[in-house]
Amino acid sequence: MNHSRSVKGNVYLLIRIVTMLGVLAMFPMTGQTRWQVGTDTGGKIDSFILQRMDEAGIVGLGAAIIVDKKAVWMKGYGFADNARALPFTPDTVMNIGSISKTFTGVAMMRAVQEGKLSLDEDINSYLPFKVINPYFPNEKITLRHLATHTSGITDRQSVYRETYHYGGDAPEPLGKFLKNYFVPGGASYSKDNFLNAKPGMQREYSNIAAGLAGYIVEVAVGKTLNAYTRQHIFTPLQMNSTGWFLSEIAQAKHSKLYVAQNGLTIPIPLYGGVTYPDGGVRTSVSDLSKFFIALLNDGVYEGIRILEKRWAEEMLRFQFTDSSKPENVSLQDVNSGLFWATKFSVTRIGHGGADPGVKTEMLSNLSKDVGVILFTNTSLSGQEGRHFVAIYQELWKHAEALKAERRRMMPQ
Repeated sequence: MNHSRSVKGNVYLLIRIVTMLGVLAMFPMTGQTRWQVGTDTGGKIDSFILQRMDEAGIVGLGAAIIVDKKAVWMKGYGFADNARALPFTPDTVMNIGSISKTFTGVAMMRAVQEGKLSLDEDINSYLPFKVINPYFPNEKITLRHLATHTSGITDRQSVYRETYHYGGDAPEPLGKFLKNYFVPGGASYSKDNFLNAKPGMQREYSNIAAGLAGYIVEVAVGKTLNAYTRQHIFTPLQMNSTGWFLSEIAQAKHSKLYVAQNGLTIPIPLYGGVTYPDGGVRTSVSDLSKFFIALLNDGVYEGIRILEKRWAEEMLRFQFTDSSKPENVSLQDVNSGLFWATKFSVTRIGHGGADPGVKTEMLSNLSKDVGVILFTNTSLSGQEGRHFVAIYQELWKHAEALKAERRRMMPQ
């Protein structure tokens, strides 16, 4: 792990080095190549997106709109590789950050469906080592806690930042890292790896808890998570450009990654992560659309079922109620499915992702008849992040317009 650094540390170190060398350069946002399916409403949305990309320094972007559980619009803008002027298209592959947790969620629910896991059983009944909150040693932690970020497990940043491995897949096995983190005497163990709160009482987002959930799936099904999801998700849905590791992806399809800051844009190395179930999936907009539609359609995409309706509904169901919610949660502001959460004041639900060189979003409305996916291969800092939000909101307006158009065209 000698080449692993913190997410921000790698980014800012690289910026400082390149700046000192005097070779930092702006990437032009001209000559975008686009690809689409479905209705074209002219150049309004194109010009809006291109302007925002230019202002933010976003190198490449891909998006899809889903209406009535069908992909009705897809496009790519800018470049997957700026230096070689390779266009970013809906078939361009890149890592999607924490949207990956939804794949871990489906794998978990699939194992529940098969009778190999229970959402409310003590996770220690599955693990080859014990995970015990030292502040509340007699309180069990469950998969439901892990999947709603209420387990009391924290991401100690001095440890978590070392799980990123730049230049390739992370060499440390997931199970080894987790044992060192959770077992007293382990190299990374500390009481600070846990909140001083009973499981279920506080909501604190935890990537390591998601990694633990993925590892529990592996132990329960007797396969690695990447093999299990390939068998039950990627292959059935013909997500042929999707995988968890760099070694699984054709490099010619993989986007380069960039960091934009203070009007400057630079490339950064590709990387892997030890706790890969929390953010390791690499996929394309077109592939992810199939998975998203399956989730919105009770586990089915074009007749292919990846999850029984009962378990698909449970994954997306709001888990928090007035009588059963963490103390620090206001239901007007947030609710949670299982590795599935609300945004925009509980008006949309799904998941997003952010990592070096990565910003993604995959959300639907609560009625599940409109959804928008957005990828960028450029991470933004500070004020520049508003451009990503503005692009997403413009895509959402476009989605609502396409929905209205479809409604007008339906037979009365």
